[in-house]
Amino acid sequence: MRVDLFDFDLPEERIALRPANPRDSARLLVVDGDRFEDRHVRDLPEFLRFGDALVFNDTKVIPARLSGKRTRGEAVATIEATLHMRVGPDRWKAFLKPAKRVNVGERIQFGHEGRVCLLGTLSATVAEKGDGGEALLVFDFHGPILDEAIASLGHIPLPPYIASKREEDDQDRVDYQTIYAKEEGAVAAPTAGLHFTPELFERLDAAGIERHFVTLHVGAGTFLPVKADETSEHKMHSEIGVVTAETAEALNNVRKRGGRIVSVGTTSLRLLESAAAETGEIAAWSGATDIFITPGYKFRAVDVLMTNFHLPRSTLFMLVSAFCGLERMRAAYEHAIRNEYRFYSYGDASLLFRNDQ
Repeated sequence: MRVDLFDFDLPEERIALRPANPRDSARLLVVDGDRFEDRHVRDLPEFLRFGDALVFNDTKVIPARLSGKRTRGEAVATIEATLHMRVGPDRWKAFLKPAKRVNVGERIQFGHEGRVCLLGTLSATVAEKGDGGEALLVFDFHGPILDEAIASLGHIPLPPYIASKREEDDQDRVDYQTIYAKEEGAVAAPTAGLHFTPELFERLDAAGIERHFVTLHVGAGTFLPVKADETSEHKMHSEIGVVTAETAEALNNVRKRGGRIVSVGTTSLRLLESAAAETGEIAAWSGATDIFITPGYKFRAVDVLMTNFHLPRSTLFMLVSAFCGLERMRAAYEHAIRNEYRFYSYGDASLLFRNDQ
């Protein structure tokens, strides 16, 4: 399909720079067939049924944006690295900026000069370079020591559309993390989950809505624009995920009892669809997925999707268009813009009921 079919105009003032407070006070656009209903996230239990199951991504965002220097003789270049997928105890794939200032084999020193690693510096060698600024970094340290160094030196990798408008601050370390985050490894938050509060969980429990967790470590590739003219020409970056046998069995039982699987976020959906057979049965699953969902895809596992509002021409807007239909989602986004919904990671949410026509 042509990528320009997924384009739309979004006023700058619709981009949220801070989340709603409290989290579940964010607005919720319910899209069920051709009906749009303006509600709030705290109203979510009203749209679910006893026996339905919410599926959350429990990945935890790490401070994956590192600033460093590349020295070549007397020439020094400032390099920013956004880690996006761990591939070994001492190895991360990362996006470098500007990548053209670093060659394979060169060293980048992150942190503060003159201080030992865990107190302020960390060095890595550029082992490989790929397309789009991607590189493989091999660090001098590994395992928990490397994790501690990254945590000490790194910054929360706010999405470009927020970072371009303001600096990251301490509040982002709280705001850009779900309340149930557990498994460290993401460099971007599963943003639909940012809306949940303990109080909302209590109301969902009281309504008989099950709660299950999967893990997909969201990579920085989620922020990359689709530069191709056709969707078939776009390459998705892989992300590491896990669906346990216990979770798979529980979700299959939900379906057998007539309940619906409600994915909280596109990351949970992509992982569940990766783990599902054509019959819809979900199996235990572990590994990397680069699933790219566009209109025409036949959904296997997920019946309802809760997700934020996405960028024009993005793979995520393509995904929701596959879930509900392109024209319906274009109309929904026009409604959201006209009614001043807040967009992107810190913005409002939508609740989408799948369209199988």
